[in-house]
Amino acid sequence: MEKSPAPEKSSSFARNDSKEIKDVEASPDSPAVDTSPDALQGPASEENEAVEESNAEEPDLTLPQVWDEIDVFLGRNSDSPCDDGESKTDSDPVEIPRAVELLSKNVESMIDKYAMDAGKSKFGHDPEEDSCFFGSVSRLSKLADKIGDLKPSDENANVLCSSSLNRTSSVLQRAMSFLEEELRAILDEDSKTGSDDSDPKSAKARQSSSFNNYGHDSDRCILPDPEPASTEEEFPCFMSETISIMSKIADTMISAGYETECRVLWMIMRRKAFKSELSKGGLDVLSIDDVQRMQWDSLEREISTWIAAVKRCCTILLPGEGALSESVFLGQPEIGQVLFGDLQRSVSIRLLDFAEAVVLTNRSAEKLFKFLDMYETLQDLIAAVDGAKRYSDDPRKEEVRAEMVVVKGRIGEAAVSIFCQLESSIKSDSGRVPVPSGAVHPLTRYTMNYLEYACEYKDTLEQVFQQHHERAIVETSDSEPMYNMDSPSAKTSPFSVQLMTVMDLLDANLEMKSKLYKDQSLRYIFLMNNGRYIVQKIKGSSKIHQLMGDTWCRRRSSDLRQYHKNYQRETWYRLLQFLNHEGLQVKGKVSKPVLKERFKCFNSMFDDIHKTQSTWVVNDEQLQSELRVSISAVVTPAYRSFLGRFNQFLDPGRQSEKYIKYQPEDIESLIDELFDGNP
Repeated sequence: MEKSPAPEKSSSFARNDSKEIKDVEASPDSPAVDTSPDALQGPASEENEAVEESNAEEPDLTLPQVWDEIDVFLGRNSDSPCDDGESKTDSDPVEIPRAVELLSKNVESMIDKYAMDAGKSKFGHDPEEDSCFFGSVSRLSKLADKIGDLKPSDENANVLCSSSLNRTSSVLQRAMSFLEEELRAILDEDSKTGSDDSDPKSAKARQSSSFNNYGHDSDRCILPDPEPASTEEEFPCFMSETISIMSKIADTMISAGYETECRVLWMIMRRKAFKSELSKGGLDVLSIDDVQRMQWDSLEREISTWIAAVKRCCTILLPGEGALSESVFLGQPEIGQVLFGDLQRSVSIRLLDFAEAVVLTNRSAEKLFKFLDMYETLQDLIAAVDGAKRYSDDPRKEEVRAEMVVVKGRIGEAAVSIFCQLESSIKSDSGRVPVPSGAVHPLTRYTMNYLEYACEYKDTLEQVFQQHHERAIVETSDSEPMYNMDSPSAKTSPFSVQLMTVMDLLDANLEMKSKLYKDQSLRYIFLMNNGRYIVQKIKGSSKIHQLMGDTWCRRRSSDLRQYHKNYQRETWYRLLQFLNHEGLQVKGKVSKPVLKERFKCFNSMFDDIHKTQSTWVVNDEQLQSELRVSISAVVTPAYRSFLGRFNQFLDPGRQSEKYIKYQPEDIESLIDELFDGNP
């Protein structure tokens, strides 16, 4: 648009007010200044009345013409050479164009018009009108600076400049207050969008483990139910038009010298929005004392909620917030970077405070898995911070990352300490009452289930043990590690060494408990039951099997075979002595009394064994089957052979029925009833 020529100067320090302002229509392509009497009403002073009288001779100015005059005035530099090549001095005339007052009235008129809009958002309804408003306010802020820099030597001119400066500054301040409230309204309206009226507590999913005690009958871990699959969540974002409006507001406020007000308002509202988003997920603000007083069930739910909140911040909220700051403060990237860094630090500190409070709680075995979940969550969060390229040079990013690393280390150290306490738990379990029927001991179930679940975190545990195992060993163990990691043949990690140490302690404890049984046969059944349970657990978990190794499994299988042999020797080999052919013949003939005694003793002992061992328990079906088959393979053929050879020496009838109580098939059937746990 071609600029209008500057109005003719009337006199020094006088406004160009010699012409009357009249109501004329603006050109169709240019917005017109509101020149109604109310809109153009100035301060009630004699000076303004004089201006109005002299303005009666001047033609009206359209808004573009007002802008042109303002731009020409702003372009004049008191330190630049005049047209004649000489520099201006304080004695040169100071002219404040009438467009200055017209611009102030225009801004006031537009603010009043916006205020009449009943809607929450004032901008966005008429983009052309919005553009005129921001353009006028931008020039108004420059005018305030320009007039403030003028230093006229004449007293009248000084009064005129002061009056114009006060007028311009007053309107500018009103405009800034209006923009600040509008920005607040936009941000506050967004924080209410998509709010959930449901109880935040309903968003917390309880995840409990089966390790509060080891007295249960379950033979496997009770893992938390998997979280239901959810649709991909998006950042609660603004529309592009709204972002453009906020960007214009921010640019205008910052250019006008209201950067502090803009930044403070932005931080207050975005923190409020973040708090609202976290509250929707059920995350409460808890103090250290609150966490310390919580029962584990309640704290476990809070940890689950915290993990979900951190993941949501990591994947959705913080990246979205960074993009929003970048878009709104596109013209001032440094300011956007600082604001996002401050917000990220504020949110991170709140999340890290909870994690540190959890670390300070009393440590117990059931807390291990939630601690490891928190460790992995912080690990993911640190990786996300490292991968964020938008503000890679922001020093606040390094501060936040450093704090995350410290808290993650404390959680890792606590996890190692908790796991190493398993040694103490095994050592302290010195019960003097044997488990009935030689069943799997609760300590065995607890320990193996615990290890099986722990090995689901194999990679994480290996990492934390690599970093913290030396301190944990010093704090929790009174003896040297049972495996020498400095040995040239050692190829295991600190975690696998700790795992083997636990297994050796468990073996020693079970060996001690087996000696509580007075019946040696039952002692070996107990050792077989527990040994088989351990081996099956290890073979059933690829991760724990990988840590323990094939050599360890072969050694344990060899131990089981030896227990099996010892059991047969203590029970069935003694029974087979009655089926021995030696000693039955006297002077070349079978002695009937001796034969009768053999059958009688065999029947009595077999009855006792069946009565006793049918109450014993072998839960592992394969082991139970192996035992029955091996017993039958030893006893049945021997009995069949003995019966077939010597039953002819007993008189048929009552005598035969009295001493031959069982047929071979009966023996097999009764053997198949052993180890069922039936009284």
